Amino acid sequence: MTESINHSRRSLFSRRKSLAIRPPWVREGVEFTDICTRCSACITACETKIIFKGDGGFPEVSFKDNECTFCTQCATVCPEQKLFDLTQTPWQHIAAIQDNCLTFQGIWCQSCKDACEPRAISFTLSVGKAPMPKIDTSLCTGCGACVAPCPNQAISIKQAE
Repeated sequence: MTESINHSRRSLFSRRKSLAIRPPWVREGVEFTDICTRCSACITACETKIIFKGDGGFPEVSFKDNECTFCTQCATVCPEQKLFDLTQTPWQHIAAIQDNCLTFQGIWCQSCKDACEPRAISFTLSVGKAPMPKIDTSLCTGCGACVAPCPNQAISIKQAE
């Protein structure tokens, strides 16, 4: 009985996994909210202004207006250097195409492909149909350049599996 009560208390106070995208180069395995002081240095330093104050004032990334250029400014200005590791990949995120993509409705659109510098997005031609998008996850950097140009908001950046 005591064990189940203790387990219930632990569950009550356990942290839920945040779905927020944090700035690039945050060390894997680090509990971001335990170390980040919410000083906003990374928000101010971000050259494309994709970092904003999110839940609890912690920095989060949004690609609705722009992309990450991987300039490293957010990581280098942070006073909590133990948060970042510039020797690792910036993050484990990739683009994902949602069901509301215009091509699934027979409309020819390749705005995401045109915005993708690493050319991770290609389109497969098919007779009598609009070309269908495909993301090469080995090329996708998760930079988010494809998100803002999409006229139907059909691209999201998600954690790579």
